[in-house]
Formats: sequence, structure tokens, C-alpha cells
Amino acid sequence: MTRKFYIFILLLGLCTSSAYSQDESMMSREIKDEMTKDPEQNSKWRMGEYDYSAKPNNAWELGIHVGSFFIDGDVDEKIPNLGFGLHLRKAIHYVFSLRADFFYGQAKGLDAQPWRHRTAGGGLVERVFDPYSNTGQEWFPSYKTKYIYGALQGVINIGNILFHKDRNKWNWYLAIGAGLNTHTTNLDLLNGTSPYTDLRNRAGWTFDLFNTSSGRGDIKSALNDIYDGDYETEGANQAGIFRLGDETNIHWMFTGSMGIARKLSKRVNLGLEHQVMLADNDYLDGIKFRSAVDQTNNNDIGHYTNLRLAINLGNFDKVTEPLYWLNPLDATMNDIAELKQRPVLDLSDDDGDGIINMLDQEIDSPAGCAVDTRGITLDSDGDGLADCKDQEPFSPPGYDVNGNGVAQIPDPGYINEEEANSIFESKAAAIMSTIRSEWFLPMIHYDLDRYNIKPEFYGHLHHVATVMKMYPDLCVTAIGHTDVRSGNDYNNVLSYNRAKAAVDYLVANYNLPRSSFKLMYGGEETPLVGSSRSETQHYMNRRVEFRVCDDSDVDMGRPEGPNAGKGERSNYSGNKNSG
Repeated sequence: MTRKFYIFILLLGLCTSSAYSQDESMMSREIKDEMTKDPEQNSKWRMGEYDYSAKPNNAWELGIHVGSFFIDGDVDEKIPNLGFGLHLRKAIHYVFSLRADFFYGQAKGLDAQPWRHRTAGGGLVERVFDPYSNTGQEWFPSYKTKYIYGALQGVINIGNILFHKDRNKWNWYLAIGAGLNTHTTNLDLLNGTSPYTDLRNRAGWTFDLFNTSSGRGDIKSALNDIYDGDYETEGANQAGIFRLGDETNIHWMFTGSMGIARKLSKRVNLGLEHQVMLADNDYLDGIKFRSAVDQTNNNDIGHYTNLRLAINLGNFDKVTEPLYWLNPLDATMNDIAELKQRPVLDLSDDDGDGIINMLDQEIDSPAGCAVDTRGITLDSDGDGLADCKDQEPFSPPGYDVNGNGVAQIPDPGYINEEEANSIFESKAAAIMSTIRSEWFLPMIHYDLDRYNIKPEFYGHLHHVATVMKMYPDLCVTAIGHTDVRSGNDYNNVLSYNRAKAAVDYLVANYNLPRSSFKLMYGGEETPLVGSSRSETQHYMNRRVEFRVCDDSDVDMGRPEGPNAGKGERSNYSGNKNSG
């Protein structure tokens, strides 16, 4: 039966390993804020506003174990014997965890040398051996012990502090603990109700035979044929200690273990462990002294070699694996790798137009000429002459210009009122069409998590105001945007604040009517640079664009969401990961 049980456990471990072998690739390195004990602290840590991450909420481990149990005492042990139990383990931090362990086992032993009663100078000194008193008979000790304990153990694991990979698949650990145990030892002392007789001769015992391994095996084989296997006599117990009901001895005990575990998946691991059980008890095998002159003073020690199959409990959307399966250096190593991947920021601006070379689409712009956000020299009326050289930067469209950029409007001659109205309407339509399709209205950009107007964009807003003053009936739409960091609700409010700040600036500084503007926001939905990774690319996406109003444009109110961004000017402060 024992052999079949071991085979079953081995097959179970192999099947579990196969079933979960593909699950390793499903491990997520991300620990979300809500999976930690302090989500607010963890959120600040991710954004660079706090030095340390919060401790993750990690799973409990529930395990079963089964293996071979034997007693190292005065009597030779039989191997294998069956032991089994269960444990519940919880990580305190990445190296240390607590484990509640419960065990039940049976052990048998049979000695290959004969023992005598104390009346004959032997070691059978307890009263249970009195049937052999003054009989001249010898007995080869044979026992069966049932052993139960419950213990609380501290486990130190060595294997999850890694410098070369993100997760460990193997974990080596040590465990020490303390608890209480009880045992019952029964002896195969009698043949029915009488002592065994002539066992030395019937087992063929000689010293030469006893002095060899094969000889001891032959003696024990003969004894197994002689003994009836009833284990009818209860062995002696230690006197003067705590008992339940004056019958069940309770002993303080200590455990020491060493083991190695293999992770099969995020949910399951399989371990091999050897444990020793120490107590002030020399009666686990029913024998205390070998003879009157060989009075052993060493206590009996239990040994348990076992397989442990453990399952991590909980919802992995809310908890992580137990901390002893996580690498505490993972986040640090990941941040270092990310820093190494960041490109070196080159802020060179060879033509001095305020746009760095890496973003400048016209790297040799004429000195002193205004440029757009792409670094291209502004030509607002599209007449082929840069604004800085154009004596009429906003020439009416549809007319030829001279070398100074001034529109050459011919003498209209004498026309009647109807012709004048027709010309006016066609010219007005052409002007508005050109404004809508050809004129460039600049965009402005913002620092991280801010909506205050940067001084370097005052000129861009002056350009917008100049166009609107020239055409008082013109409607302009201001659309705010963010980069992709932080949540949608937060970014919608932040993009609204940026567009509002730009409109308020134009209204306050240029006395423009608020009704000439339509304020809109787009959050993170329409980036200029898709799949942005560098801070420069994120900067390009943090913007407010101006355009002539479309028929579909509407004046948007503030969206629902938290207060987002800061409007006051400073060198730097704020949420590093907000767009």
C-alpha cells in the first residue's frame, strides 16, 4: 500500500509539472497599485515622488506533504514508513516566512541483537518488560510508533534575490520551528500472552552473522517469520511530564528542515524536504537502555523525508505570488535598464530659431525670422515671402504680390452696387476659404503636468491675436492635448485646462471677445507622435492647437474628473507621469 501511494504522489507531481509548464510565459512582472498594502504610496513611487514602493499583497501557500518517516534511536529502523501532513505558509518579507505544519506518521523498527531483562543485567528495565523477568529468555526489540505533531516554523529562503533574471524557478530554504508532539509506541513483546522463547537459536543468531550487513538482514528476516506482528504491548512513556487525561504524553519539540522547491507555475510548486524532529524523549522506539552497562543517554530523533505539493491561494488580480517567489531587485533592475535605453538628449540649435536640431525641419532658417513649431520660417499669407521679409505679412489672397510681398490690387473701375456686393461676397468667401485652408495658426506646448503659458510661446499667441484683430468676425477653435501618461479622466481635465489657459490669455491680453473662441479638448487621443517613448516625443504631444472654427466644432465645458495639473510657474514640480 505504501509503495502504491508513493507512486501516486510521483505521478501527481509529473502531471502537475506538465499541466503548468506553459504557464511560466503567463507570468506578469507588473504589480499594480491596488495589489499593494498602500496603493497611494506605490502610485507616488511609480511617478518618482516617493523613494520606496509599497509592499505587495501576496498569496498564502497551502500544501500537503507525504514521505518516509523513521526514528533514529536504540533500535534499528525499518525503511520506508509512511508520514503525511499539511502546511499553511505566509511570507513576512522576501526572505523570511512563517509556516504552520501538521504531521502524522508511523514508524517501525526491528533490532538484530538480543536484549535481556534487567534481572539478567540487560537493558529491559521498564515494567512492561517484566514478562521476561527471571525467565532466561531474550527478546529482539520490535516496535511500531504513531507520531503526531503541530509546529510553527520560521522559513528562510535563499534563491529569490537575483541579479541576472527577473524570477526564480528554484528556491532553496532552511526552516526551524517549535511545537508540541505526542506519540504512542507498541511493542511486539509477547507471543499471544507469553514471552517469546529461544529467539536467539530460532533466528540463527551468531556474532559473526550479526557483524555483517547481510547477516543482520538474515536475522531480521527470520524474526519477521517468528513474530506475530500484533504489537500488543504499549511501550513505556516518560514519567512526570504533562499529559492529557493522564494518558497522552505531550512533549515540547523542535524541528529543523532543509529543502528545495521547484515552481511549476504562478499557482503551484513542488518541493523536496528533509526534516528532523527533536524532543527530550528517549521512548519513541520503546527502549531507553541497551544494557546495564550500555545506558544510552541520547534522545530518539525523528526523521522525515518528504515531497511537498503547494498551491498559492488567492486572486492574482489582487495579490502577487508569495514574496519568496519574487525578486525584490526586479523593479530596480528594470528601471536601470529603462534608463540605459533612453537616447542622449541633444539640445543643439544650430540656426538659433528656438527649435532643437532633432525636431527642426529647416535647420538653416534665416536669422531673426519667426518659425513655427517645426522650425520652418513663417509665411502666413503663403505668398512665397517669409514674414520677416514681407512688408505685408497678411496680404489678401487672390492677388499677385510685388518683390516686397505687397498685394497688387488693380483699380476696380466704376461698378454699380450689385457688382460691388458680388465682388465683396466672392472676395470674402475666398479670404475665409484661404484662412481656413492655407493660413498657418501656430500651436503651443506645455511642461509636464502643467497648463501655464510658457514665455517662449507668447509670440505664437501674439500671432493668433493679430490674425483675429484683422478679421474680427473670425472664429478660432483652441484644442488641448496631453501625452499618454496617467488616466483618461485626468488627461481630459488637463487638456481642458491647457486650452482654457490659452484662450484666457488671449482674451485678457488682447481684449478679444470670448465668444470668438470655441474651447475643445482631446486628452491623449490624438498624439502628434504615436507610440512615443522619449520625453521629447511626449513634449510634442503636450500642446494646444489653434484653427479656424469648423462647422462641427462646439464650445466644451469642463469634463468630469479630478483636479489636474498646475498653473503656476516654477522650475519643475508635479506629477512626472501625467501628460
